[in-house]
Amino acid sequence: MSTHTPRRLALAIVLALSASAWAAPDAQFQAAFEQFQQASQGNDSATASAADAFDALLKTEPDNPVLMAYKGAATAMKARTSWLPWKKMGYAEDGTALQDKALALLTAAHSAPLQHGVPAVLEVRFVAASTFLAVPGFMNRNARGAKLLQEVLSSPLFDASPLGFRGGVWIKAASVAAKDQHPDEARKYLKQVIDSNAPQSAAAQAQLAKLAS
Repeated sequence: MSTHTPRRLALAIVLALSASAWAAPDAQFQAAFEQFQQASQGNDSATASAADAFDALLKTEPDNPVLMAYKGAATAMKARTSWLPWKKMGYAEDGTALQDKALALLTAAHSAPLQHGVPAVLEVRFVAASTFLAVPGFMNRNARGAKLLQEVLSSPLFDASPLGFRGGVWIKAASVAAKDQHPDEARKYLKQVIDSNAPQSAAAQAQLAKLAS
């Protein structure tokens, strides 16, 4: 065995323990995450609740990039809850600015899971990618979002991440591919969801049916 192996193992353990020390309590994170999921599915009444919940968690863990990314995403989603153009723009700008800050916080230690078993570096990049891809094109964030999404898909950490997370990434990648008029690529990602029996399999089946019609 290499003399460097024990040192590398010790470093990995230290990094993992450091990351877990920064994590928000599971129950509190899960409650906020459930609100966020409802908001992501178009439930506007859950959007403000998700933003408030992640704001409260972030105040207790101000250097937690995962919490910051989710607060940013929920803030950006608040744009659809207002009819006032300046408020819409303000929410979108505030949300994307928080994503920039979350991305800047990432270090080598964030290769370890921080919240609910997902490597923090992947979760932050995916949440940021989803936010950047959702804001209007004139904000010039879409290309960065596509790049971040590809970084998540190509990461060596991706295959070992939780199946639910991978399913969400594949679904997003399929949507982007379909929007960009790449149906074969979209089908590839959707079939990965189905073949892996990910929680998003029903949604993937529905998207496949739309592509075939």
